[in-house]
Amino acid sequence: MTARAMAGEINEGSVPAYYREVYEAIRCRTDERVQAEVFKRLLERTGLSKASLSQIAEHIDCTDGFLTKLTLYKALALIALAQQGKKPSPKLFIHELPKPQLGELRELGALRMQPAQDDVLTISQTFEQLLTKDTIQMQLIPEKKGLFLKHVEYQVTSQRYKISVYRRYSDFDVFHEVLLQKFAYRVVPALPPKRMLKGVLTSMSEREFIEGRRRALMRFLNLVARHPLFSEDELVKTFLTYSGSDVQTKLRDTCKKTGDEFMTNRIATQAKEYLPADIQAQFSTSRELIKNIHNSFQRLRDRAEKMAERSMENSTDLVQFGRELSALGSDASALPSLASSQTGWGTLRQSLKSLSEEFVVLSNKAAQQGRREQDDVVEKLNFFLDLLQSYRDLCERHEKGVLHEHQKALHKYSMMKRQMMSATVQSKEQASVEQLESRIVQQESAIQTMELRNYFSLFCLHQETQLIFTYLPITANILGAFVNSQVQGHREMGDVWNELQPKLGCFFGSNNGLKPPI
Repeated sequence: MTARAMAGEINEGSVPAYYREVYEAIRCRTDERVQAEVFKRLLERTGLSKASLSQIAEHIDCTDGFLTKLTLYKALALIALAQQGKKPSPKLFIHELPKPQLGELRELGALRMQPAQDDVLTISQTFEQLLTKDTIQMQLIPEKKGLFLKHVEYQVTSQRYKISVYRRYSDFDVFHEVLLQKFAYRVVPALPPKRMLKGVLTSMSEREFIEGRRRALMRFLNLVARHPLFSEDELVKTFLTYSGSDVQTKLRDTCKKTGDEFMTNRIATQAKEYLPADIQAQFSTSRELIKNIHNSFQRLRDRAEKMAERSMENSTDLVQFGRELSALGSDASALPSLASSQTGWGTLRQSLKSLSEEFVVLSNKAAQQGRREQDDVVEKLNFFLDLLQSYRDLCERHEKGVLHEHQKALHKYSMMKRQMMSATVQSKEQASVEQLESRIVQQESAIQTMELRNYFSLFCLHQETQLIFTYLPITANILGAFVNSQVQGHREMGDVWNELQPKLGCFFGSNNGLKPPI
């Protein structure tokens, strides 16, 4: 059996059967390449000196972490030459390719790269580490033309990059679009609507809607900036730091240069090897649990919103109560002699007017309590709910996207095969049969790609499920904020009530026959 001597090339059809057996034993199960780490383990079995191994490495290209089939064959030949005491060089590939000594063939399969759960599949960051990745603040910078608000610009400030940039909603829209294109298998939070929906105008003013949208966009950015993968991506850095007016073009160009995650992730085509055997069962169980958590947090958010609304309503009631006292004390109507002598109403009436100021203070404290409940509790609940909803959206994309496309491809392939069988039986023209064969080959390639994408989608889903569980300690964070807001609110309100109580002494003097309550 001979090999090509020119430029040290090896013809696949001329290699010994042993070479093919070694390749089949150690190649990736979902790829036609061999991982560099596996090849290193193979070299350790050769018994060669470091000098010989270094000489072999000079002729082996594995810069991307993999060896192709022909590169492995070349390496096996070089190993065999070195084991024979010769200097390993492709120039010696003239006669029959020698057989390397690698031990029992059945043992080589154990060299295959095992799933590195801790390094690849498992998210190692804690909740606290995610929070410290970045904090995004956003302020409204409205532009007015006449009496009407034409558009809103946002000042976006990243704590990580120590910079502020200005963005409009359309910039967020493009950013979300390219982020979803690149990371279709990840939790990409949805954007709030650009405009108020019909029918909402009756219950919400335009400014209330704009403020709600600002909060939602800020939550979106913080979730993206703290994601283990997104936080290190060029798209996110561009959005948070690029100050040019053509940010949308910049984002699209950045996305085009790299392609989607499946094309760039180094383990995308080997994802199946890293997945646990019961991945589907784990996914179903986790999905149901997260669905229940989502529903519970929605109910918690609804209650927290009602409490915040009640605090604001309490603020309105307190100030109105004070106004009524003021109106009562300001009544300048003349009193009959009977009322003046028997009840002391005239003196009491003068005291009522001054009490209204205390109720204004109480009203302000209640309003502050409502804002704390909104900012510290409701907003944190909405933050986690946005993440939970984006996970549910991801699950739907997996089922309606990758799985659906895979099923369509299989159906199309089945139809082509039937057409091929029919054409062969009926002895149709050779050109049309060859054309159909070509289409079948293309469809087989498409199905293989779909299968790889399906496993990669499951791989990403497994990681994103871990991300949800990593965020679960936010529950303690939310409860702490809720308790603290209540303690602070009750203390501040109590202080004002306690200051108010001594001022009521004028109502309980001995002249009017009233006694203070016990």
